[in-house]
Amino acid sequence: MSIASRFKSLLGIETKASLAEPDDFLLSLFGGGQTLAGANVTPASAMTCAPVACAVRSISEAVGQLPLRIYKRLANGGKEPATDHPLYRLLGDAPNAWTPASLFRSQITADALLQPYGGFAQIVRVDGKPYELIRLDPALSSIVVDYSNYEPAYAIKADGKKPAREIPAADLIHLHTPAYRPSRGLVGEAREAIALCMVLEQYAARLFGTGARPSGVLSLKSNMTPDAIAKVRAAWQAAHGGSNSGATAILPGDVNWQALALTSVDAQFLEMRQFAIREIARIFRVPAHMLMDTDRATPRSIESLGQEFISMTLLPWLKAWEQSLELKLLAKVERDQFCIEFNLDAFARADLLARAQALSVAVAARILNPNEARSIGFGLPAYAGGDKFENPNTSSAHAGGALNAGNDNSNQEAA
Repeated sequence: MSIASRFKSLLGIETKASLAEPDDFLLSLFGGGQTLAGANVTPASAMTCAPVACAVRSISEAVGQLPLRIYKRLANGGKEPATDHPLYRLLGDAPNAWTPASLFRSQITADALLQPYGGFAQIVRVDGKPYELIRLDPALSSIVVDYSNYEPAYAIKADGKKPAREIPAADLIHLHTPAYRPSRGLVGEAREAIALCMVLEQYAARLFGTGARPSGVLSLKSNMTPDAIAKVRAAWQAAHGGSNSGATAILPGDVNWQALALTSVDAQFLEMRQFAIREIARIFRVPAHMLMDTDRATPRSIESLGQEFISMTLLPWLKAWEQSLELKLLAKVERDQFCIEFNLDAFARADLLARAQALSVAVAARILNPNEARSIGFGLPAYAGGDKFENPNTSSAHAGGALNAGNDNSNQEAA
């Protein structure tokens, strides 16, 4: 047994780690979290960095807001919501009695972006069927994954009083971290870039917090006593400080005012801050405009920018969620009959015109009938004759066909 293994065994921490690829425990023990910039980067401290927090929230909140449902596969190749399946409400409404489904997915996605190994949720089964999904908070339960035997083995790390508790892999939903070394997590691998951004923020805060940089300098041409200098300063502050800031200044002949402008060093500092923000965007694979960095944004529509975020950033996380849930919540025989998918149509809710145009095209192409379009797009009830698949632009639907059937009946009743 190696020295590191004996040391960890002595403390009651039985995990699989090596000095070639140390886990979080060894990194914190030997100062591995300390960066060249001088900042100690952890998942908690990384969230105090504004670009990191923005990137994590952009992804996790988007995953949380999308509807997630279980669908039944039909013989004709289509699918329909499996409303009678126990997982329908468990995934779409609330995974347990105290957590809404949107918050549950947002928190686990954030864990996968920040924590070593990723995000975890324990499956509580009753009679062999999933009954509850409970997020394992990394602040309360530190999960360690052992990959030494190909199939991962999971355990909650010991705290010195309790031994490590193993969790069967079948009872644990694991949303993997995108990091190359899972034991370090995305924050651990990118800690130097995150530390640079943190240090730049701290430097700016200290600079303006201490007020060490004056807005200008008053130069006195003649030699004056310290008492006279203090009086000149007090007079200037009284005349142009506070609410009088910006007023016209009248100076004596022996006094000169010189404003301090941004130097080349200041300009480079601003460029460094912008560079640090783009580095965070690269790490989390989030478009820079999602981090509110629009300096180099090309003039494109909101729709194209949103589609870029969905295609390049969000889809890999949605697919990871869908496959993890199907693997752990559906039995092998059920996977041929059911599937779990997100509904991306929810992104179009904010754009009424885009939603209406898309549904109109779907109805004209006979992909949807009018009643389906009314229900999907606007939550409106069906009307008589709206179940027919017709193109209203080319068919006779307007001239007394299906679209006017309900109106004709109502007119006859009124007569």
